[in-house]
Amino acid sequence: MFRRLTASAGGAVLTLVLGALVPGNAQAAGAATAEACDVWLGSVTAAGAHRSTDVFATTPPTVQDRQWGGVYTPGLIRLSARQTHEPTPGGVQRSRYVVAGDALYWSVYRTDTNGQLVEPAELRRIGGGWSAFKLLEVSEYQALYPGKVHRQAAYALRNDGLLFRWTIDNGTWRAAGSYAGYAAVKSMALIAKTPTYDTFLANTRGGALYTIRIPVGSAKPVVTPVRTRTWQGFETLSAMGCGRNSTLLLGIDKDTKTAYLYAVGHANGLSTLIQSRGKVPGAFEDPVYFRWAPLPEFDVANGD
Repeated sequence: MFRRLTASAGGAVLTLVLGALVPGNAQAAGAATAEACDVWLGSVTAAGAHRSTDVFATTPPTVQDRQWGGVYTPGLIRLSARQTHEPTPGGVQRSRYVVAGDALYWSVYRTDTNGQLVEPAELRRIGGGWSAFKLLEVSEYQALYPGKVHRQAAYALRNDGLLFRWTIDNGTWRAAGSYAGYAAVKSMALIAKTPTYDTFLANTRGGALYTIRIPVGSAKPVVTPVRTRTWQGFETLSAMGCGRNSTLLLGIDKDTKTAYLYAVGHANGLSTLIQSRGKVPGAFEDPVYFRWAPLPEFDVANGD
């Protein structure tokens, strides 16, 4: 079953097909939310727990929440890229990259079939020099079977506005360029990953909203305005694909500890259709946010 979310804007129509995504708590969700797309938000709490918050595009938005305590030492984790939620014979393994202090680490831990933590996260050091960075994300594209195309890239934004890129091959990070001019960016959310480019949706301190398309090769990013004002309040953006070419976007205002959900059509510059889905219930007060992800071949992002 599918439900459609339609909004008119400037004479055009935005239609998002809701369904087909399988969140971490889908089995626990009620019938009303199980059919809706969601943003599978993750966070590290002040106590060092991992939280999973499914924000569903119902009307109004609804939330399913759970957490696993004792994953990290309280206050240790400063940044987190998306974390992969991978079912295993003995339960679930959760892994990917985090920043603690000045160093980048590979983080991995398991929960058993009852959802209980087996042991705290193991942190494997990758390298230092990360104290000046304020954002970290990893894009992993894997073609659906029997496709063989696979690539993985990491992005990090430094406090001085330099955006860095690395390629990752079997856990080895290799520098793949840096780009100046992003000092005004507050947050970035990955909305598209393809064999040839990644695209982020970014908001600025001045209130603008942009797409930043970063080609796989040596070409510079292509920055396109989507909105020119009113988006300055969000310190965190998180996004997840919905339907064939659309995106659910969650904006978190850490000052007020509130979050708002938006349906965003396929990126088309200032003509991109954006519909507010309303305020999300609950307090958003965790110090570190990221997005949970299934295995990369099922983590589809076609927003640009």
